[in-house]
Amino acid sequence: MAPRVALKVKDKTTKGSKPSEEQSAARCVKEWSTWAVKKAKVITHYGFIPLVIIIGMNSEPKPSIFQLLSPV
Repeated sequence: MAPRVALKVKDKTTKGSKPSEEQSAARCVKEWSTWAVKKAKVITHYGFIPLVIIIGMNSEPKPSIFQLLSPV
């Protein structure tokens, strides 16, 4: 089971400080994009070989699983 990811945003706002809100939003977007890239990297890592096998099994002529996985 994957560990939960919690986004931590430190709020250092002062009264009526709009630039701080923009910095907070930018930090949140940066953290989210970093999280998304890490997840995409894991999905790509574990999904590439099964994708190749599925595409190979659906091609013409239809190979057996042994023919598809053998190096020759």
